[in-house]
Amino acid sequence: MKTSFKEISLPKLNNLTPSLESTALKLMEEAGELAQAIGKFRGLNGENVTLSEREIMEKISEELLDVAQVAVSMMFVLEEKYNINIEEKLKAHIEKLKRKGYIK
Repeated sequence: MKTSFKEISLPKLNNLTPSLESTALKLMEEAGELAQAIGKFRGLNGENVTLSEREIMEKISEELLDVAQVAVSMMFVLEEKYNINIEEKLKAHIEKLKRKGYIK
């Protein structure tokens, strides 16, 4: 059986000079917005939901991509300001997932 990997490449945003701290705070903010969207659009906060399932998933995916973009930005900060080899870390992370049986 062949294992396939989904890839997403998020570019570095130009003309920004984020710090590790500001990026971490932005990541938490975006994660909060994702959680809020899930709660709101899934009716967990008591509001009547008037969107279709597809519209809900579209909104949630937009928030998820905001989280991903900020996480990638943090990786750039770690590489550029702290000389962390993200490619090496990614390989180690994939090996960890294999050891845990999440991927083959």
